[in-house]
Amino acid sequence: MSRRKFDPTVLVACLALTAFGPGPARAQAEHLEILREKLQTDLMAVVDDYEGVAGVHLVDLTNGDRFAVQDHMVFPQASAIKVTILLELFRRAESEPGLLGRRIELTDEVRTAGSGVLQVLTDGGSALSLEDYAIYMIVHSDNTATNVLIDELGMDAINALSRSLGTTQTLLQRKMIRPEESARGNENLSTPRDAALIMEKIARCELPMSEASCARVREILELFKGGPIRAPVPNSVPIAFKPGGITGVSTVWGLVDVPDRPYVLVVMSNYGGNGGAVIEAVSALAYSYFSRLSGVTEYGTRVPLDVKRRVSGSR
Repeated sequence: MSRRKFDPTVLVACLALTAFGPGPARAQAEHLEILREKLQTDLMAVVDDYEGVAGVHLVDLTNGDRFAVQDHMVFPQASAIKVTILLELFRRAESEPGLLGRRIELTDEVRTAGSGVLQVLTDGGSALSLEDYAIYMIVHSDNTATNVLIDELGMDAINALSRSLGTTQTLLQRKMIRPEESARGNENLSTPRDAALIMEKIARCELPMSEASCARVREILELFKGGPIRAPVPNSVPIAFKPGGITGVSTVWGLVDVPDRPYVLVVMSNYGGNGGAVIEAVSALAYSYFSRLSGVTEYGTRVPLDVKRRVSGSR
């Protein structure tokens, strides 16, 4: 079971504080460490209590703190893998200006190659843009739309993008709704650590695309949808996320934009029953922790965010 690794600069700072004796700054560092250890312990308890196998990775986007439980393990991804397809679409559009607007007719052949809401649309002659197919893929998790995008972009290109981001264990290996392929062990795969790195790169726009394309990717992922990650978080807090679920498997890749304390949350599980309950429990713990740090001063008091930003900007 992997545990959170600390930034060595934090250790150096703590040693320096020790050398000069106890004081207010040292005391507050101890307070924050207590909060961090509580969160890590609670996350481990959720994973331990699950009847199947689960992995978790959280990233504090403010200071880089990471909280991990079994984050190196490889899990099947179900629909969460669609984040990589969305990224490749917008990466490719940088060099192919008309790509997002390219229209693909929704023929009977296209319909029968997947599943989802596009299968039941009444206008058989509809032709949607690739960007609209991407929206259906993310918001409605439409598998017909996903398979259209895989055909247009190619699995090799999507996997090459994942490798270029340093996420070598993230693999798209089959189209959606292919139970025969699953039975052969040909699954779409990732690890909590890989997926968290991808979501962190989306948050920081560290992607092979323009800032405008990064913003559009995030905007599509933030289009409102429900699910276990959303349940403990107020609707006023944007979440850029994609969940996935097949029998025995539940996953979510998320970026939760808590004001003043945004964070990445990834949960994956298999061999279990109610994996959604694990996601909801982790999401509740993470939101409780990060919202408690939102707007706090160095002594743990909370002030209005506009006041904090104004004072911080004047230093």
